[in-house]
Amino acid sequence: MHKYQTQKTNILKNLLFMFSFLLSASAVFAQTEFTVRGFVYNADNGEAAGFVKVIAKQIDENSSDKLLGATTDIDGYFQFSSLKRGSYAIEVRSTEHQRIYDTIQIGDKNITTLRYELTKSDEVKEMEEVAIFGQDQSKRNNVEMSVNKLDQEGLERLPSFGAENDIIAAFSVTPGVVSTGDQGGQLYVRGGTPIQNKITLDGMTIYNPFHSIGFFSVFETELIKSADIYTGGFSSEYGGRISSVMDITYRDGDLNKHGGLVSVSPFLGKAVLEGPVFKNKDAKGSGGSYIFSAKHSLLDYTSESVYPFVNEGQGMPYTFTDIYGKFTIKSPEGSKFSAFGFSNNDAVRYDNIANLNWKSYGGGINFTLVPSSNPVIIKGHLNASNYDIFFQEESGSKPRTSGITGFDVGFDFLYFLKNQSQITYGFNIGGFATSFTTFNEVNREINLDNYNTELSGYINYRLVKGRWVFNPGFRVQAYPSIPAVIPEPRLGIKVNATENLRFKMSGGYYSQNFTSVASDKDIVTLFYGFVAAPTDVQSTFTKANGEETEPDNGLQTSWHGIIGTEYDFTKNFSLNVEGYYKYYPKLSNINVNKLYDDTQEFSDIADIYKKDFLIESGVAYGVDVLLEYSKKRLFLWGVYSLGKSERWDGFDYYTPSFDRRHNINLVATYAFLKDKSLEVSLRWNFGSGLPFTPTSGYYQGEDFVEGVTTDYTTSNPSELSLLLGDMNAARLPTYHRFDITIKKKFAFKNKTVMELKGGVTNIYDRDNIFYVNRVTNDKIYQLPFLPSIGLSYDF
Repeated sequence: MHKYQTQKTNILKNLLFMFSFLLSASAVFAQTEFTVRGFVYNADNGEAAGFVKVIAKQIDENSSDKLLGATTDIDGYFQFSSLKRGSYAIEVRSTEHQRIYDTIQIGDKNITTLRYELTKSDEVKEMEEVAIFGQDQSKRNNVEMSVNKLDQEGLERLPSFGAENDIIAAFSVTPGVVSTGDQGGQLYVRGGTPIQNKITLDGMTIYNPFHSIGFFSVFETELIKSADIYTGGFSSEYGGRISSVMDITYRDGDLNKHGGLVSVSPFLGKAVLEGPVFKNKDAKGSGGSYIFSAKHSLLDYTSESVYPFVNEGQGMPYTFTDIYGKFTIKSPEGSKFSAFGFSNNDAVRYDNIANLNWKSYGGGINFTLVPSSNPVIIKGHLNASNYDIFFQEESGSKPRTSGITGFDVGFDFLYFLKNQSQITYGFNIGGFATSFTTFNEVNREINLDNYNTELSGYINYRLVKGRWVFNPGFRVQAYPSIPAVIPEPRLGIKVNATENLRFKMSGGYYSQNFTSVASDKDIVTLFYGFVAAPTDVQSTFTKANGEETEPDNGLQTSWHGIIGTEYDFTKNFSLNVEGYYKYYPKLSNINVNKLYDDTQEFSDIADIYKKDFLIESGVAYGVDVLLEYSKKRLFLWGVYSLGKSERWDGFDYYTPSFDRRHNINLVATYAFLKDKSLEVSLRWNFGSGLPFTPTSGYYQGEDFVEGVTTDYTTSNPSELSLLLGDMNAARLPTYHRFDITIKKKFAFKNKTVMELKGGVTNIYDRDNIFYVNRVTNDKIYQLPFLPSIGLSYDF
């Protein structure tokens, strides 16, 4: 105990030292002589304009400085550092707005802050080359390994499900992502399990982002400002997960006028309301605003009459409700404060087969500080949330439950250098309590309740030097409750070989304090619990090469190694190819072999038969290919992923249940009519069969109701037990589905817009497995041929 206390003290000392270093670093970085920074806003609603091109050029008579270019970030922020004294011409370019021209004089003060408002004009023609130029600059100045970046416009052009757009469409067509279709929206990213994906909303971790009907997530598409999906090799800014990161940002409410949107379809109804709380007439883009959204599923009301051919006329027993609200204050200097809250509820019940429900709620604050005398941008967040899930098969099995309550507070510091180089650094403190109960194949109860804390600090440096981009980073993850301190080095490199050809690589070490608790009893998994990394694991673990190790805890770790290339055939047509290898030195998994309680009376029994969790290792490798074409009216997206995952449990290799070897996603969108008001989107998805453990037979299991004195020769147990085959030795049938969506917009003179949406899911009525009850062998299929129509009104 004394050793653990000493380790905890050392952890806190190291983190305090790192925090002091990071704060003092901001003072060092602030010594740049002259800096020009600014914010770009949309004049119609006061929202920050992200990814806008800003150009600066010194115009003094004797100046020979080259043209300087920057792209605004998601907060509309741009910065030029290490500038010389003198006069500069500024130009702000956007594809859908009037260009802005300005002249400034710098030299009187170290930092000059600018504000610009973009105004739409009917006379502005599409400047597609400007958009392409901005995208090219981003590609050249950032490593952008294994990342798919989407804004709301990008989400809207993907096929919608049930006449409603949802971000799950973007997740499921991302290279390297395996989706289980309508079954819970679970995503497996390059050999990782769903619990190894970190999904955040404005800095808050969302523990379950998808509803039980996999068409819909808990996110509201109308509110999404950006969605960055990292499938591997992500930088040191992100931690706490070993597979992937999905970073989602919501926009703020309209600062100028009250408005909103209402929408209805057979699947759900929703409403969005937003507007100003107070205005600042002297500085547009500042003031207070609110935004509120709510949606509720309607399938449990409509499916029996609208879709009588589904589920033998019994309807589709899905129901969910999502509520979100946010209040924001923006200052004229660019600082911002937001407070938000959310509630998500989900349930699905198939009579005599399965019952699943979960609920989640929470809230938090976010802020951005822009000091007037310091070029360092400070961002922070504080949030807390709760998540509970319940699952029971109706064949008399015992229920499985899981719950997690957590908080998180963090600060990030951003400093821009010359030539779009930058340094980001920060720290994070979090804590969570988990409660989990399940039963393995022999009905042995596995129950865990614990509380954990996490502390982390990181520094990330991006250096743009000629044709090269270097992105080294370092992160420290500390787990005082275990205790353990894990250093996590990261590195990304890109070389711009030509104007059209780029090579890149990235890699790093990752850790997480969560353990997957999916059960291999299920042919298709519906239940995912949340458990902190267990400390009570087996005393020895035998590697595949025969070497024995002594694991102290169940922290999961991974190494990522990724190489890739980007090639632009034209300004509108590009190819991205990435090969990846993920090595998981340590994974913790639920012990399906547990036969005994871990008590003194069974002290002579091997750990593998009495511990709740066991240590494993594994690998995942493959190749992802993406072809993308986008020009005016036409958008094409083609993805092929080839992957293989393998696990070592200390005795044998086995294939995990998410090992899909081949995955194809084809998307096409075309806008018709002169005003592009009619849009048609198509999507076809193919996936080879997923592994599962087959059932070899059944037998009457002895429950030993009289303890060790039970006479098994005369007893007549009523409980049916399963005899399982080899682990994941069989595969489900291939999954494939073809969907179509048609949208028609009607714009009115009062600037409101009505949109009529229609679509068909699973056009050729493919039977794709949703769930199989292993005891009764009852099967539930994913959604069949399913037409839908919806109507929305944007005011």
